[in-house]
Amino acid sequence: MSYGSHDGDGAAASSGSAAGMPGGGVYDWFRRGVRLLEERHPAAAVQLLTRAAEAEPGSRSIREALGRAQFDAGQYAAALESFRTVAVADPSDDYAQFGWGVAAARLGDFESSAEHLALAVAMQPGNEHYRAALRQTRATLAARAGAFGPLQPGAPGYLAPPEEPGGDTA
Repeated sequence: MSYGSHDGDGAAASSGSAAGMPGGGVYDWFRRGVRLLEERHPAAAVQLLTRAAEAEPGSRSIREALGRAQFDAGQYAAALESFRTVAVADPSDDYAQFGWGVAAARLGDFESSAEHLALAVAMQPGNEHYRAALRQTRATLAARAGAFGPLQPGAPGYLAPPEEPGGDTA
């Protein structure tokens, strides 16, 4: 979900390293996780950012970065939960609403996706990434509602009509 990030509350520093913990403190894990995400290593970023989020569960910055890493690693349900956590803590966080919306779309929940993307667009109407995602979600909802006519055989999502009982007897 490489649409940039949003500066949040900052990640608190912590020292100490127990067995199995990465070196450095929470802030070090956060910075290394963000760097791994920027270098397109989202699965590795998830590992560090998960540790940071466990150590600082109230940090919206860490949770947002974790959501971005989870999304880029294809962990859409986990990303949705991370973005939801940030959005519930701060409903005016447009990026958290956007992340919630795009993760919901990847999970096939286009109604929820439209709701959260519309909130993000309302907060940041000039953000083209937000508007494009909302247009795509609304187009999917319209297509599913038959706004563009019935799906044709062979189209993704096409279901053959059920056979009528009694069929032809000729």
